[in-house]
Amino acid sequence: MSDNVAPQPGALTLGGMQFWGDVCYLQGYRIQRNAFTGHFRLLDKNNRRFQSGTLHDCRKVLDQIQTAYQLKPDTGHAVIYLHGIGRSSRSMRPLLEGMPKAGFVHVLFEYPSTRVPIAQSAEYLSSLITSLTDVTNISFVAHSMGGLVVRRYLQDHHDPRLLRMVMLGTPNKGAELANMLRRNLIFQTVYGPAGQELVTDSTGTIGNLPIPSFEFGIIAGGRGDDRGFNPLLPGDNDSTVTINSARLAGAADFLRIPKIHSFLMGDETAIAATRCFLEHGRFSMTRDPQPIGKEAAACR
Repeated sequence: MSDNVAPQPGALTLGGMQFWGDVCYLQGYRIQRNAFTGHFRLLDKNNRRFQSGTLHDCRKVLDQIQTAYQLKPDTGHAVIYLHGIGRSSRSMRPLLEGMPKAGFVHVLFEYPSTRVPIAQSAEYLSSLITSLTDVTNISFVAHSMGGLVVRRYLQDHHDPRLLRMVMLGTPNKGAELANMLRRNLIFQTVYGPAGQELVTDSTGTIGNLPIPSFEFGIIAGGRGDDRGFNPLLPGDNDSTVTINSARLAGAADFLRIPKIHSFLMGDETAIAATRCFLEHGRFSMTRDPQPIGKEAAACR
């Protein structure tokens, strides 16, 4: 096929997002790798498949698309959205729709959260970041385990363009709920190896994750009392993650909202706070930031 002729898309994919991880992004086009077979596919923003096969095959077709449509590399401030375990990038759309558009590139990152360990998800993220060759700044908006994927990425990688991150309901000290369910066969089957890593173990995966060296803020769900939404969990909580676990020393700002874990991304207060943090490094311009120091990190 001539490089000047645009390849034509095939059929829509059938989903299966828990089996695929993004490794390349360009103007809405994504190259994904299958977590089981290792083969690749090229999709557009509407999830229409253009190519399947090797990484070389997909890159060649993407180059043809780029030439035919004269696509420029993404520029400006890239914001990468990371969903939580068992979810897909669609769960992050309410947040994305409320974010600023001018000067920003918004990337909904897909990764096989229940099929691979957190470290492997972090490598998918690394490949995606490497593909964003022309952006000047990179920030993250992460729900639940998505924040741990970013922190695991930081354990092995560094990029001077990293600017800010907002974590929503991230179990930064592990999830007590995972402690209760880790030996349950259904939990093991549904949530896979990453589910086993979510436990509260100071010597485990989460206990060894680095604290981001760039600005980050934390939004946590809770009722503002000692019981939270789930009385089986210690202290205030969002039904899945405790306030104590969400808090992480070094945060530039902290915000508690009365919302359960699965709905944090659609909360109007959380959306407005996330937008403000991406632009200004704080959750609100009308109240003082609430940074988390080492002493305050353990407070519920």
